[in-house]
Amino acid sequence: MQRRGGPSVNMAIYGQAFMYLARNPSIFALPLLAAVIDMFVAYWQTAVTDPVGGLGTSLFGFVVQLVYLFAFGGAVIQANNIARGYRAGFDDAWEETRRKAGGILLAAIGFQFVVFAAAYVGGLLGSGILQLGLQLIAYFFMILTIPAAAIGGLPGGLALSGSIRAVRSNTLACVILAVIFVALWVFAYNYVGEALQVYGQIPYLIGTAVFRAIVLAYLAFPFAVTYDETAFRGYR
Repeated sequence: MQRRGGPSVNMAIYGQAFMYLARNPSIFALPLLAAVIDMFVAYWQTAVTDPVGGLGTSLFGFVVQLVYLFAFGGAVIQANNIARGYRAGFDDAWEETRRKAGGILLAAIGFQFVVFAAAYVGGLLGSGILQLGLQLIAYFFMILTIPAAAIGGLPGGLALSGSIRAVRSNTLACVILAVIFVALWVFAYNYVGEALQVYGQIPYLIGTAVFRAIVLAYLAFPFAVTYDETAFRGYR
């Protein structure tokens, strides 16, 4: 199948997302819950892992990432409903999220496994640069895994391959999506975190949790629209 008119980039959604967020504040619910869980894990993790030399830190990190990815799946479902003009309430989105929960979780696990495998292979080859490069490649081609599971209903490995197909079909849109994601989730987060550290641990944890929730809810719209337009609307 070929896309009519070639690949396209919907830049308007990056501005429209602010309007959608203002009109549908319930989309913050799952991202905020995930951020709160992350906050409590971060607060208690040191007390649990330090006595055993940090053992279990990676497990806590894995679980937190699963929580974030699942919450993002729910937010993507609601964002897609809003952008398409469907019923945009949280209850409808949550019902759909529950129905697809198994597929979203399997896709989230598969996503983390692929990234871990890329880092592991790079580590075996003894090159830090190669390790980072393989991770970035994995992240890029897996970037639409959660939308593929949440919107497309593709579980596990099918969501991974669905992401790869979508990225290859509209690489430019995914490059822009990846750049904005890194700018907000990594660089802006670090800037906010550094600004809040001077106020102590609790304000830092609360402030960064709220920031994560806002970013996750905002990004749900470009992620949903990019996958939706690439995987569905552009094909005949």
